[in-house]
Parts: sequence; structure tokens; C-alpha cells
Amino acid sequence: MSNPKKCILLGATGSIGESSLRVIRKHPDKLTLLGASAHSQREKLLAIAKEFQISNLHLSVPTKTNNSDLTDSPINSETKGMEELAAHPEADIVVVAVVGTAGLGPTLAALEAGKDVVLANKESLVLGGHIVTETARRTGARIIPADSEHNAVFQCLHGQNEKSLDSIILTASGGAFRDLPTNRLKDVTLEQALQHPNWSMGPKVTIDSATMANKGLELIEAHWLFGLPSEKLEVVIHPPSIIHSVVRFVDGCCFAQMSPPSMTFALQNALLHPERCPGVESSLDFSKTMDLSFSPPDLNRYPCLKLAKDALSQGGSAPLAFNASNEIAVDAFRLNRIGFIQISDIIDKTLNQMSHAQPNSLDELLAVDLKVRRLANDCVTSTVR
Repeated sequence: MSNPKKCILLGATGSIGESSLRVIRKHPDKLTLLGASAHSQREKLLAIAKEFQISNLHLSVPTKTNNSDLTDSPINSETKGMEELAAHPEADIVVVAVVGTAGLGPTLAALEAGKDVVLANKESLVLGGHIVTETARRTGARIIPADSEHNAVFQCLHGQNEKSLDSIILTASGGAFRDLPTNRLKDVTLEQALQHPNWSMGPKVTIDSATMANKGLELIEAHWLFGLPSEKLEVVIHPPSIIHSVVRFVDGCCFAQMSPPSMTFALQNALLHPERCPGVESSLDFSKTMDLSFSPPDLNRYPCLKLAKDALSQGGSAPLAFNASNEIAVDAFRLNRIGFIQISDIIDKTLNQMSHAQPNSLDELLAVDLKVRRLANDCVTSTVR
């Protein structure tokens, strides 16, 4: 019997982190927690440390409370602390579940150290896809996708000849406003945008689901994970979120991965790959009627999806600019500075101000990201609700 995999969990207090912990608790003979990080939820991080008896901890936003009460679990709040945790010499696998561009540094640190990465952070590949994938190729570390859609593709392709892949179809629930008349989108509130019909997720991702910016980011991510051009990547609306992705092969046959809408299925597959074990939650019940309907997305309802597809086709820094401007626009919406339909306006205006040359290093990439955010902030300031 092999020793349990030693896991580092970055973003342990978020929804993906909590689902990861459920998988680790379910399989103590297969997985053990070695270290964890959180953004600002210090007490939750301490509770995790106590439960799993770990002392490798990082808090991105330190609190005023000192660490004197953490006899066995000192919290590191150094700027590079998350990168150091990701590269921990005893770690076997690193779950990157932090939100936003903060995930890029630790993803690269883990890959540079030869650690397999369970990637639940879209932005790492959207920002630095060429750098991230090249680092993994050079060090031999694996990138195992944890997003339900990409993990579904990962499962469907396991054991297949990569040359037999024709195209990938990512499914989307359609988010909170899938059935709302488009003329009413201008009046929707933050509270309404956070009411996802299927998934329990953090606020940023839930809003991205409502605009389908998340599906645009997933298209870009799929390009880097599976090496397909934009014209071979499709999105369809599948309201119940039962089929998570479909893979079409060159002979016309299609494979689909099905499971209930819970992140524990994808995360367990990623953490235990290639082994399969009893799941945290119940599987589908095929004795009950299921809705397996699909429809094309309405790009008038979801302009962010079209902007993302255009950015992927354009290449260079355009995907980076889409992501950064979307983050700024979503933050502005959450602060009631702009309306829901103005999220796509901010992204469009920002993209049109950029030249989109390809950054050739991490420093260049981060400099472009900062420039995009400044431009997007200017667009927000000049926007009238």
C-alpha cells in the first residue's frame, strides 16, 4: 500500500477549498493535508490547521492579531509566502484554488519545483498560458484541471490518442439570468446576480457565470490545456449542469462526462488520478427523468462570451486583457459603481485601447496586466450608470 499523497491546499477557505477538504477527509488513506493558505479568513484557516494538525500556513491579508496563540501553527504572511508553500519540498500535489491573478505565482512555483498541480484557478492559464505550459513541459510536472468542464474533458481523453481529438464542447448552465428577458438585464441587482441556479460558488465566479465571462475564460483555458485552436472549442447551454463537457473525435463519435453539479466529483478525480474510489456524494439516479437538453448561447444576452472568444482568436495579450478588465468591471459592479450590463462595456472599451503584443516574460506579463487594470479603472470612472 502506497503512502498518502501530501497535499498543499491554496485557497483552503473558499468553496473549492472546502470541497477539496471534503475529499481529503473521505480518503485519509490516499490523501493527507501538508499545508494550507487563505486570503483573509484567519479563524477558518486556524480551524483547518487544528483539524489536520498542520503547521505550514499562509494568510495573504494579515490581521492585527499576533501569532502568539499559534504555538503549533504559525501563520506566514510574507509576500512570497504562498509561492514558498506551493514549492514545499515534501509536497506531492498542490491544489491552486485561489481566485484571480494571485494564482499565477504559486502555480509557477509549484511547477518549477516539479509538483503536480490541481488547477482550479482559471487566470493562471488565461494570463500566462504559454509560460505555465512550457514550465510544466520542462520540469515534467503535470497540470490536472479541477474545473468541472476541463476535468470532464481530461477524463474523456484519458487513454485516447491525442491525434484522434477533433473538438471540445464545454457546457454552461447559463447563470442566474438565463431566462430573464434581455431588456430587463439593465435593472438586475447584485443580490440577483449571486443566485446561481445550480452551483454553490464564490461571488466573483457566480457573477462571471451570469455574464458567461467564466465560460469565455474556460475556452481560453481549454486552448492551453488541450492544444486546440479557438474554432475547435464550442460552448452550449445545458441548464441542469449534468453533462459537464463533450469531446468529439475525428470519427464523429462523442464522449461526455456526467455527474451531479458538485465540485467534489472533479476534485476527487484530479486529486486521486488515475485511481477511482468511492465518492463524497451520491451519483446520478438514472431511474429518474433527466433533462439532457442543449442550446446555443445567445451572444446578445452574453456579450462577454463573444469578447472572450475574440480575445482568444486575437491571441497575444488579448486574453490577459479580457481577464483583467473583467475583474475590474466585476469589482465595480459589486461596489454598485456600474450596472450589470456595463460589465461587458468596460471590457470592450479596455480591449480596444490595447495593442495586444505577446508578453515574453513573467515581468512583462505582470506589467501589461497592471496597465490593463489602470485602463479598465479609468473606463469605470468615466462610466455613468
